[in-house]
Amino acid sequence: MSKTTRSLAVTAQCDDRANGLCGAFALAAMLLAAAAVLAGTSPARAATYKWVDEKGAVHYTDKLPPEAVDKASVELNKQGIPVKKTEKSLTVEQRRAMAVEDERQREVAKQQEEVARRDRALLSSYTSEAEIDLARNRGLQTINSVISSTQAFSEQLNKRKADVEARKAELKGKPVPATLDRELESIDAELARQADLVAQKKRETTAIVAKYDADKQRWRELVNAKAVTEPAKSASAAGGTAPSGVPARK
Repeated sequence: MSKTTRSLAVTAQCDDRANGLCGAFALAAMLLAAAAVLAGTSPARAATYKWVDEKGAVHYTDKLPPEAVDKASVELNKQGIPVKKTEKSLTVEQRRAMAVEDERQREVAKQQEEVARRDRALLSSYTSEAEIDLARNRGLQTINSVISSTQAFSEQLNKRKADVEARKAELKGKPVPATLDRELESIDAELARQADLVAQKKRETTAIVAKYDADKQRWRELVNAKAVTEPAKSASAAGGTAPSGVPARK
């Protein structure tokens, strides 16, 4: 039995002359049942879509036309509140460009993080420029020791070479033993290796000097920036004045 039928039955069973409340209750039940029937049979309101055409004009329609399917649109509920947003379909070139830009942004962020990491390490490693100079000198001292020992060894090789050549000269046109020629070849090869080692260490010297000069310059910049920003932050947090004497903004 429906709500409306039950309400009518209740109304028929009530004796209005004996009990007025029964009639009022039956009438209210009947009205509620009728409202429920009307609400169930009323059509649901369709969604509203907001989209923009090629000329920039904004449109509101109950469904998306074919020409708006690939464009950006917003679905609104019956109160006009956005409930779903659809982005514009991208071409292959646009997607490729977005991928390239995303990769570039990731690389930039990676580089910035690496710079920040080096800055933190620099500030935590040194407390003065003198400490940077000391570290540079220690690195150079190690390389200079290698260069000195290499040059000393090369001098010994040159002396051996001179002795072998003197022995060959003493033969005065006689057949030269193969051992002397092999010894000279071995000495020349070793002299070439030692010369390459010295050249390599000199390049390392140049690189070390450049590195520590750059570290000193960067350390100085970081310390100066820290000296400026930290007092300003402290003054702002305390509601006091900045180092220049200008009251901090609140």
